[in-house]
Amino acid sequence: MTARSRSNNRASDKLREVTFQTGIAPQASGSVLISFGRTQVLCAASIEEGVPRWMKEQGVTGGWLTAEYSMLPYSTAPRKQRDSSRGKIDGRSTEIQRLIGRSLRAGIDLEGLGSRTLWVDCDVLQADGGTRTASITGASVAIALACNKLVKEGKLAKSPVSRQIAAVSVGVVGSEVLLNLDYPEDRDAEVDLNLVMTGDLEFIELQASGEENVFGDSQLATMLDYGRRGISELVVRQEEILAASLC
Repeated sequence: MTARSRSNNRASDKLREVTFQTGIAPQASGSVLISFGRTQVLCAASIEEGVPRWMKEQGVTGGWLTAEYSMLPYSTAPRKQRDSSRGKIDGRSTEIQRLIGRSLRAGIDLEGLGSRTLWVDCDVLQADGGTRTASITGASVAIALACNKLVKEGKLAKSPVSRQIAAVSVGVVGSEVLLNLDYPEDRDAEVDLNLVMTGDLEFIELQASGEENVFGDSQLATMLDYGRRGISELVVRQEEILAASLC
């Protein structure tokens, strides 16, 4: 089988170029512009004193983390209509923001956060595949920055961030397993997998499905192998960015 030609001559098990730029949204407690190739997502974490009413009514202690996800109109071609103009959030966005929230809550000690709400906003500026995985990876850094700010301000004795979280896509395209799919690859994929893991390579979420196709044990094993490699590299990059922010 001839290996598929990828953009920038990427090997099948290689990430796209990944960049993090911090401090993009000064009014947020922590913010990061993350790029997975041409995909760009602005991730901002804001801290609000107090928790949702349901926590008070149910006697749930500690804090809460919630996420919102949106693709800006100009992030795709043709232009995507704003949810506000349609009067409701589309089903895909709802599913993705729930995934982001679930994933990020696995990386924070909500009791340690105290009676606060951590709002995470993920706004897609440019979409070229992997927006949900880029959102999770960037938002994990934004949260760490926001919590470090709480410690610096003397509001917490230590950061409630218990682990870094990263996510990456893997798929089967033309019978070949590929890591970190761009849009054309994602569009043509026979199998699609989104992997969310901790920095210690423990699973948080694994979403895999055949797109009118099936996959076997060997393909799944290769997808997980590629995914772990990608997660490991992303976590190293996250740690580098966070270390630089403390200097």
